[in-house]
Amino acid sequence: MGDGTGYVSRIADEIERTQLDMADGLLGHAEDMLGCERVTVPELRFLARGLSDALRDVRHIAESRGARLPATAQGLDAGED
Repeated sequence: MGDGTGYVSRIADEIERTQLDMADGLLGHAEDMLGCERVTVPELRFLARGLSDALRDVRHIAESRGARLPATAQGLDAGED
């Protein structure tokens, strides 16, 4: 495993940033849509699909970053002090 500063790590970080930015934008769009009384069922299904995809991406990022934590930091998550 690298030190997190190499070319592949920088590309992965950029992809993660893009995914998080897209998820953030989609959340704002969802808030607007859910506040509108004229939203159609197909529009809500499309929104739900986008939110599901964004949540999957964010979960993947969290799992990936969690796997890179030092063992001592992971131990704290398990309730150890």
